[in-house]
Amino acid sequence: MDIKTHSQISAELVGEPVQLSEGSATVRLSVGSQMAADERGLAHGGFTFGLADYAAMLAVNDPNVVLGSAQVRFTAPVQVGDKVTAQAEVVERRDRKFVVHVLCSTESGAAVLDGDFTCFVLDRHILER
Repeated sequence: MDIKTHSQISAELVGEPVQLSEGSATVRLSVGSQMAADERGLAHGGFTFGLADYAAMLAVNDPNVVLGSAQVRFTAPVQVGDKVTAQAEVVERRDRKFVVHVLCSTESGAAVLDGDFTCFVLDRHILER
C-alpha cells in the first residue's frame, strides 16, 4: 500500500489500513478500553468517527487532503472489544472536491456508522496557508 496521507496518525486510535486502491480504502479498528465512555464499555462515538474519517482520507490518498464536512448516522453502539471495519469509496469527484461514502461495521456485520464525507485536496498543506 502506498499511503500518501496522514503519515503520523495513530493506528491504535483510528485504525490500521487493510486495503487501499484507487478511490477506495478499508481500515480496521480494535476498540480498546481507553475508548470507553462509561463503566459498561460503551465506546465513545468520536473513535468510530475518527476511523471513518481516516478511511475517507485514505480513499482520496493525497498528502494535502482535508475534511470539509461530514454527514453521518450512528446506527448501532460500539463496545470495548469490538473490531470495527470502515469501508470507504469515492462516489463523486469534481476537480479537487471528493465525496466519499463510508460504512463502518462490526465483525458480526452490524452497521454502526454510515455517512458521506466531503473532502478537498488543497494546493499545499493546510498549515502553509
